[in-house]
Amino acid sequence: MADFAAIYRAEARPVLATLIRLLGGFDLAEEALHDAWLAALDQWPREGVPRNPRSWLVSTGRFKAIDKLRRKARFDRSQDELILRMDVPDEPFEVEPQTIVDDQLRLIFTCCHPALAPDAQVALTLREIAGLTTEDIAAAYLTKPTTIAQRIVRAKAKIRDARIPYEVPEPAELADRLETVLHVLYLIFNAGYSAPSGLVPLRTDLSSEAIRLMRLVNDLIDEPDAKGLLALMLLNDARRDARLDVAGELVPLDEQDRARWNRPQIDEGAALVAQIFAERRLGAYSIQAAIAAEHGQSATAEATDWQRIVSLYDLLLRLEPSPIVDLNRAVAVAMAHGPEVGLAIVDRIDADGSLSQFHLLHATRADLLRRAGRTHEARTAYAEAIALSQQEAERRFLQRRLNGLPS
Repeated sequence: MADFAAIYRAEARPVLATLIRLLGGFDLAEEALHDAWLAALDQWPREGVPRNPRSWLVSTGRFKAIDKLRRKARFDRSQDELILRMDVPDEPFEVEPQTIVDDQLRLIFTCCHPALAPDAQVALTLREIAGLTTEDIAAAYLTKPTTIAQRIVRAKAKIRDARIPYEVPEPAELADRLETVLHVLYLIFNAGYSAPSGLVPLRTDLSSEAIRLMRLVNDLIDEPDAKGLLALMLLNDARRDARLDVAGELVPLDEQDRARWNRPQIDEGAALVAQIFAERRLGAYSIQAAIAAEHGQSATAEATDWQRIVSLYDLLLRLEPSPIVDLNRAVAVAMAHGPEVGLAIVDRIDADGSLSQFHLLHATRADLLRRAGRTHEARTAYAEAIALSQQEAERRFLQRRLNGLPS
């Protein structure tokens, strides 16, 4: 019996990208994908999965969309122009692998078009390319699903009304458009590396997809921070197998079995970091990759060069100041100089109020208080972190730490 769900997970987003190009719009393409998948669920169990399910889904979706438009054209002649514009033959066709790659790149750059508001670019890309639900995106942005849904609807309307083309920009425009593309792919990777909500702590399909798309972008353009982001993804993803124990529970970095880390992936990421630092054209992703390389190449948590990691966070804060970078730096400072020194930084960030609803602020504070022997305060901080976390595995991990505090 074919695993239809696995086929859908693998094929839905590439098929949608091609249907958007063929049909000229998001809404019609999404309907076509839905209709094609319903046809597959009806036909494949009886006739078997076709040799090339991706081409089958694209052809079937396109036929069904055109049939639907032709029926509407009997009553609305404005549909004729749309049918003529598609200008495609009425027989099945094979979709070449490079066509799928090109369509996905076109869709990435369309979703990240500068005519769209930045928050709409991110929401649209996460929804249409990565296939995240509006609830997942809302959790990642600490906002409401209705807000995300409105951003996506407005972005699609803007693309349709402004007739924004589905194309990869010319080389002269690539650099200006790259920053947003990298940011969006970074968010997709993070949504897979640490799922923002739900029962599953990791979404390896999303992190693997982000790495694959990041390799495509690196093939398209030679930019140090694009290399840096690919290196960062590879180095973090290399620890994937050790991040969960046999029961599927989260294992913190300092307790992970480093023999389970993916060494070839660490070597590839570290080599990219060395190349970027040799060129001395550092961006935020490159510095984060250098921090990940320090972890990846250390034999144990104790052997890690925490002072170098603090120095890299100092550099990152100067380049791209943010309370979350500051919070990560506090952890490194605590490892290098003791939990009380790190706690002073966390308390300063907490007093600012910008991360008051961010569960990792309270989880970090709880961990440092636990290590400092301030049990009563740690108990309160763990309770705050558990209340704010939306990820079940993370909640269980925090609860275990809370239960393990001495009475």
